[in-house]
Amino acid sequence: MPVLVITGTGTEVGKTVTTAAVAAAALAAGRSVAVLKAAQTGVRPDERGDADEVARLAGAVTAGELARFPEPLAPGTAARRAGMAPVHPHEVAERAAKLATEHDLVLVEGAGGLLVRFDAAGGTLADVARLLNAPVLVVAQAGLGTLNVTELTARELRRRELEFAGVVIGSWPDAPDLATRCNVADLPEVAGAPLLGALPAGAGTLPPAQFRTAAPGWLAPRLDGTWDAEAFHVRQAP
Repeated sequence: MPVLVITGTGTEVGKTVTTAAVAAAALAAGRSVAVLKAAQTGVRPDERGDADEVARLAGAVTAGELARFPEPLAPGTAARRAGMAPVHPHEVAERAAKLATEHDLVLVEGAGGLLVRFDAAGGTLADVARLLNAPVLVVAQAGLGTLNVTELTARELRRRELEFAGVVIGSWPDAPDLATRCNVADLPEVAGAPLLGALPAGAGTLPPAQFRTAAPGWLAPRLDGTWDAEAFHVRQAP
């Protein structure tokens, strides 16, 4: 798995922190890691972007982004409003493929969900995954409403015949309610793919050294971690 594409079921689901956890677990396993942000929006030129945040939390990764747009909008819209050239899927794929020749693992983080548009032609992160023939990891919310958007994302991945690596819950609350606890069993069923981890709420606020030590425990062995989905399900069962 030299390239892994990471998307979310929407915005603010914990995608960047999950990317950092996957990077940290891979580094702990002795792998070299690059992180590529396909398009960064809503950040000034002098501000830290998502790739920078991944590097801060995970450690010695090669971090980069293809383009940066000032307004917090879909990349295609942000590029158009800023009068800037958009990012195209083939550009993302080409950069990721080059990084894959130099690293054991390349993590390509999208913006928002799978079908957020990069350009006027309707290019998306799904197109990037197709060009790279790369598996897609989906970061989902824990609570009520997540089953619908996760299943919709899963259906689109299958419609495009893309490999669906699995689902990670981007922020698991300290005191989960009934719907959240039920979702542990229901998410892999509606996704048709395994649950590969759950990050605790506030993981991104941990000191980097603590984050790196804890990260493998949040992720399943397929992501270089030690997290046990069955044990987690038993503990959370309503």
